[in-house]
Order: sequence, then structure tokens, then C-alpha cells
Amino acid sequence: MTPSRDDAILLLGAGRMGAALLRGWLAQGVAGRSITVLDPNPAPDLLALAGDAGVRLNPAETGAADILVVAVKPQLVAQAAPAVQPWLSADTLVVSIMAGKTLADLRALFPTAGSHVRAMPNLPAAVGRGATVAVAPPGTPGAAIERSHRLLTAVGGLEWLEDEALVDAATAVSGSGPAYVFYMVECLTRAGTEAGLPPGIAERLARATVEGAGAMLGATGQPAADLRGNVTSPGGTTQAGLSVLMAGGTMQALLSDTVRAAAARARELGGTAPAAPAVAAPSTGA
Repeated sequence: MTPSRDDAILLLGAGRMGAALLRGWLAQGVAGRSITVLDPNPAPDLLALAGDAGVRLNPAETGAADILVVAVKPQLVAQAAPAVQPWLSADTLVVSIMAGKTLADLRALFPTAGSHVRAMPNLPAAVGRGATVAVAPPGTPGAAIERSHRLLTAVGGLEWLEDEALVDAATAVSGSGPAYVFYMVECLTRAGTEAGLPPGIAERLARATVEGAGAMLGATGQPAADLRGNVTSPGGTTQAGLSVLMAGGTMQALLSDTVRAAAARARELGGTAPAAPAVAAPSTGA
């Protein structure tokens, strides 16, 4: 499902996550000419991408945006918001992917827009495998929900939350989660090297193992615990390794602390107390 080809998308900020979304949209067939990017310091790869795909980058003239995607750092949004006000109208949908900024913040920052949705994708959106969460305030028009749903599912899976206070927890799990997995690959590579494998082979094995395990999760739909049990033979090598990894619940406790720390930082970045509940968006049938 891709955004409507009639939607004019304005992307404010094209850092890692903004650029990941942009690449994901283009890979899914969104026309480059329908996208405008505002970024004061575009990276060389963004300049090349914009030129190749026909994306408008920092145009001198303003236009009308059907969808504004806010992807600047939360600390910078107050400074960046005035530049996009001329693009907005009561027909504009604002979709924010900023950590910590609440729906109330979005209404205050972009008051002339008609609808506001808070979302948090993750980096695999760049390859169409994103894991995104979103929340909308009560009374959001169905057309705005449908439009935001198309936009976000163009780059992967989407979960609508009923409570805005859960966005920071989701950010800590899926938004930051790819970095945890990448670090696991680093650690597994190092462990393989310490066990005697050549570094290049250790890295390739670690990468392929994580990629394959993730593919199995997606292909089978089985619970992770069941898949773990299937590969763990009593008295075998996997059980020997897991007995160390799972000893005393150390890994679970470490990941719980990791998620708590990331969620707390998300709230700090927004500069606000935990948000009040919001209702989930109506089902789109997707």
C-alpha cells in the first residue's frame, strides 16, 4: 500500500530517519516529483538521491502540502516550524516521527494543519521492513487516518496505539531496537573471533545468522520462544550456550534496563511529562 500519487508530501528534515523514509517511499513507487524536502544541511547522498529521483530539495518558492512529515530532531523543531507554516492549511495532515513530542506539542507547533498524527518508525523503513507505531487524537477524521496509514505502511508494518503514553516505550523497543541487534552482531562476531574463527568469517556468519533468524520469525509467525525451543536439543550445543546466556535472567534484566533508559530519554527529548491517553485510530481494514 503506497501513499496516493495525488498527495503532495513535504518532508521536514532528512537525517537518518527522514532519509530512510524517503528511500522507502521511492522504493515503493512514490513519485519523486510529489515529494519536497526541507533540510538546511543536506548530505551528499541526499543531494544525489533528490537529483536522481526528481525530489524537490529546498525550493525557493512555497507550495501546498497534503502531508507534512516532521523528521527534525525534537530539540530543533521550534526553530524549524516557522519555515513550513506557509505550506499548511486545514487540509494538511501532520505526521511527526520526533521522539518525545506529543500530540499537544504538534497542535501547538502546527496550529493551521487540520490533523495531527504522532508516529515512530525505525531504520529498516529504508528497505521496506520498518516497524512503526502511531497514535491519533480522538475525533481525527477517517480520511486523515487512511492517508497516514498509507504513508506509514508504504515502508513496513504499522501498529496503532490506544494510549499515547506508550509511544515512548515503543520507541525504546522498535525505534532504538535495530541498534541493539546490530550490537549483538558485533558481540557475536567478536566472540567467534575469540573462539578462533577468522574475523571476516566470524562477521559473515554472525550477520547471516541474525538475518536468517529474523526471516524465520517473519516466515513462520511462530512465537520466538517456540522457535528457540525447536533449535535447542536437550544436552546439545545450543542448550550449553543458552545456559550461560539465560543464567539468572541476566540478559532479560539487561534488556529491560535498556528499554527503560531509552524510553526515559525519549521523554526527556520531548521536554514534557508523560502524555495523556489518546484513542487508537479507527481500523482501516489493512
